[in-house]
Amino acid sequence: MTKRLTEVAKKAGVSEATVSRVLNGRDGVSEATRTAVLTALDVLGYERPTKLRGERARLVGLVLPELQNPIFPALAEVVTGTLAQRGYTPALCARTIGGVSEMDYVEMLLDHQVSGVIFAGGSYALADARHDHYRRLTDRGLPVVLVNAGVDELGFPRVSTDDAVAVEQAYGHLRSLGHERIGMVLGPEGHVPSRRKLDAMVQAAGWGADDAECVERSSFSMEGARVAATKLVERGVTGIICASDVLALGTIRAARRLGRSVPTDVSVVGFDDSAFMTCTDPPLTTVRQPIETMGQAAVDLLVTQIEGAGVLQDELLFEPELVVRGSTAPAPGR
Repeated sequence: MTKRLTEVAKKAGVSEATVSRVLNGRDGVSEATRTAVLTALDVLGYERPTKLRGERARLVGLVLPELQNPIFPALAEVVTGTLAQRGYTPALCARTIGGVSEMDYVEMLLDHQVSGVIFAGGSYALADARHDHYRRLTDRGLPVVLVNAGVDELGFPRVSTDDAVAVEQAYGHLRSLGHERIGMVLGPEGHVPSRRKLDAMVQAAGWGADDAECVERSSFSMEGARVAATKLVERGVTGIICASDVLALGTIRAARRLGRSVPTDVSVVGFDDSAFMTCTDPPLTTVRQPIETMGQAAVDLLVTQIEGAGVLQDELLFEPELVVRGSTAPAPGR
């Protein structure tokens, strides 16, 4: 019982005494706090006391593309915790290969009459994907927030990392180490955040048509990145900027399979600063997304819509931070 009180109190952001008062139906607790405690019970999987089971918390969908990339569980932790503190019950929907599609999840959430939906890394970020299910949400007038860049015509509020700043930081770091032949491993052609990163690189490096061979595309997997990065290393690239940490790890694997050392022969910069990047060999230099701040902002935007306070159509851009570790070093010969 003591463990349960401690966990619920931490999840709801209140004291154990407050949790006890709610569970025992005592006075002296605001409705918002009471709802947050009951929601925390639901999220942690504890049964409500019998007299409270008839009260259902408000439901919000969180739709993720996967859980294998550590950045998405990190975002889920922030969003679900913040939703619970605001009195909402999160419904986590993570897609798997051959499993439930994003479109199917939208239908399920609509059937459950959710109060709103937060998407991260969905098909809204792919210019050539189908977007019909998003328009269904618009037609229903359902509050929606997107995390990171997507196609413009959907009109949903967005909370994004500034991809241009991320590339400027990574490129500037590699140039300061003397790298002149710098390449990129990006997501698919239609992936909007990758497009933004490429546009920023063109501006920062002054790339022209002849520099197209410095860019390779990949699915967001280590296997895909290994194939893409192999081509760059074989072309003499000594510094590689990747669109995710997963792509960076695949790039390191590619360099090693070609007999190159990281960072002595090839320097690699990731993007995300997801969990365990300090534990890789070498520890990964990467551009950190401010996930905690972005997750909280996404919930704030959604709750503002749910409460009828209007919709902020502008995209909120959050500045990333370059974290220098062991996967970058002076260019060969420097």
